[in-house]
Amino acid sequence: MTPYTTKLASRIAATGSRLCVGLDPRFDLIPGDPSDFLRRVIEETSPVAAAFKPNSAYFEQLGSAGFRLLEDVLSLIPADIPVILDAKRSDIGETQKAYAQAAFGHFQADAVTLNASLGFDTVEPFLDFPGRAVYLLAVTSNPGASEFALRKMPDGRHLFEHTLDMAARAAGRPTEVGFVVGLTNASDDVMSRVIDAPLLVPGLGAQGGELSALGGPGRRAPSVINVSRGILYADPQRSFADKARDWADRIAGAWRGA
Repeated sequence: MTPYTTKLASRIAATGSRLCVGLDPRFDLIPGDPSDFLRRVIEETSPVAAAFKPNSAYFEQLGSAGFRLLEDVLSLIPADIPVILDAKRSDIGETQKAYAQAAFGHFQADAVTLNASLGFDTVEPFLDFPGRAVYLLAVTSNPGASEFALRKMPDGRHLFEHTLDMAARAAGRPTEVGFVVGLTNASDDVMSRVIDAPLLVPGLGAQGGELSALGGPGRRAPSVINVSRGILYADPQRSFADKARDWADRIAGAWRGA
């Protein structure tokens, strides 16, 4: 099976885009049928989407209807575009095995986000799936990142650096490992410590992250920058295609200049 990073890198090369389109259905903001709304988002943004990232929570809130909607949405995404299931799963032992089977077995996602704060053993159930990847939460985009991820430990390192160490521990396993690094907290100091691994970068647009924080010298692993609300709900008079192209171009310019 094709490695996840190969698939993602091929998509980035084919589109010239690092835009990850977040699929966050805010049902209070969606006019009309949510299924049709998400279908139009996918159809219009696919030409410039390096990846799609459905956020599981927005679907789960609807119960069984939400899971059916998620299944329908996933079936609409072209096979050559990676799907990152944003689930942030975190639990122990057999529970994580079940979450892994849900993400990679049932939903057939290419990658899934995980909260590794319970330890490496909680990540391991996800590491035996060829062609798939996990994105571990390293530095998130919320203010609370300062309470944990950015806190210095007794050894002088930040807590998130211990999460980064998990990539080495997972070396040789079929599943590849990347990290979530939020733009709002991606200072020069943080980025200088983040290893060259695939990054999923939230925080651009509505959260106020700055494009100037992108990139960095020596980064070769394929990374994508997520935009959700800036495409789905901002400037409703503009098409999804137009907004996606605008964000893709802005990201590309910032990445080249890093």
